[in-house]
Amino acid sequence: MIRHETAPGFRRTPIFLAALIFAFAVVNPTRAQSAGTLAEVRKVYVDSLGDGKGAAAMRARIADRLRASRKFQVVADAGEADAVVKGTGRIWAAGYVSIGVHPSRTNRQPVFDGFLSADLSGKAGVTLWSYLVTPSRFSVKRIATDLADQLVQRLLEAVGQGNPETQAPAVNAGAAAVSMHGAGATFPWPIYQKWFESFRQRLPNVHIAYDPVGSESGIRLLAEGSVDFAGSDMPLSDQAMAQSKVGFLHFASLLGAVVPTYNLKNVDHFLNFAPAALAGIYLGTIKRWNDPIIQASNPGVSLPDSEIVVIHRSDGSGTTFAWTDYLSKVSPEWKDHVGPAGTTISWPVGRGAERNEGVAALVRQTPNSIGYVELIYAIQNELRFGAVRNVAGNFVRADLASVTAAAAGGVPNTNFDSRVSITNAPGKSAYPIATFSWLLVPAESDQSPKRRAVFEFLRWALTSGQKQCSSLGYAPLPAGVASQELQILSTLK
Repeated sequence: MIRHETAPGFRRTPIFLAALIFAFAVVNPTRAQSAGTLAEVRKVYVDSLGDGKGAAAMRARIADRLRASRKFQVVADAGEADAVVKGTGRIWAAGYVSIGVHPSRTNRQPVFDGFLSADLSGKAGVTLWSYLVTPSRFSVKRIATDLADQLVQRLLEAVGQGNPETQAPAVNAGAAAVSMHGAGATFPWPIYQKWFESFRQRLPNVHIAYDPVGSESGIRLLAEGSVDFAGSDMPLSDQAMAQSKVGFLHFASLLGAVVPTYNLKNVDHFLNFAPAALAGIYLGTIKRWNDPIIQASNPGVSLPDSEIVVIHRSDGSGTTFAWTDYLSKVSPEWKDHVGPAGTTISWPVGRGAERNEGVAALVRQTPNSIGYVELIYAIQNELRFGAVRNVAGNFVRADLASVTAAAAGGVPNTNFDSRVSITNAPGKSAYPIATFSWLLVPAESDQSPKRRAVFEFLRWALTSGQKQCSSLGYAPLPAGVASQELQILSTLK
């Protein structure tokens, strides 16, 4: 949960998403890491986690806990390490609460929130493991300690599981230069940026450009032949595929979460949202923050008697598709009055903003507002996001574990088609607004170097790329899904 700590306040500083991605993408050529798999790691160097508040404390705690685990030897020089832990950690003041009977500036205590994102890179800077953690909901530890301990625990669990290592595909480093152009979803754009940079380092002759213009526009551009591939958080139905002049192949690329993010001053708790509350807010039937339906899920929380400012996407969006897919499943009133899931909705209420970053920015600057964005956009914009009640009746916050649990509950064991919805999936720990994101490519056979390069990138994304997902808050594909898609790729020419 958000922490109350007797630490001095500090100036809130915006976090720029590109800086975080850059921190993971850049490889220092002077380092001589030797580990090619997680199992080979014995000596670890813990690199700087940035200059944000709490970063130095998290770095020191990570090193201490790794030493204490006796699984690794922590070394003082990167050149001596088999692998390096690198990333970004940040803590910020999310608000203040009074610690006295009579509120004043002198008896306020800061409320802290934050995140820790890191990966473990080995030989040639290849990512061996990655993860992102946010504060534990009920921990009594100081926030820097909590975040560092969570990260180390996840790393030790990964080492203990002994998962088989996926092998990156062989590439032809001497191939002719190829430029590929994609467009579409903003939902996976942060990880796609990282993937494109990492793939370029592996195969310098291939350059990938991508325009994050929304899923709907990306699909349209691909159908027109204006781009070579598209990103979408909305799978095309059989009917839509039949009506399209161009056939598409769907490749699930990762898993993510859409979260209800809000801007409420002087509310020092993460909020819980029941399905009826989210549907009512976006239908316009729940108008104030202290509405009994919202209050019932948040006992003991003093909610303001303020009008809710509803914010939604104004462009054709796969994030909107996932959000409305969920609402149409949990609210008969929503389905009757608004309709089924869609990338573009005739909203009953609210203000629109383009792209995930636009919604996040508008929520951040608008008091008493609520919006929906992909998880990493809430974290990077220092926005609070709520827990959502799932099918089992549990209020679950989005994180890597709860998104993975949603996939486990929502993906069939046989006859799998990746065009499957996993919103409102069963399972006690499943986050209910989780979704796959897809990469779409034309189905027509083509022997051009560009098409071969697209498939080369897909193979890389389904193997090495999956290890990079978690540091940016995306969950890697279930192993069976990635394996099936690799088999499909092996049959394509």
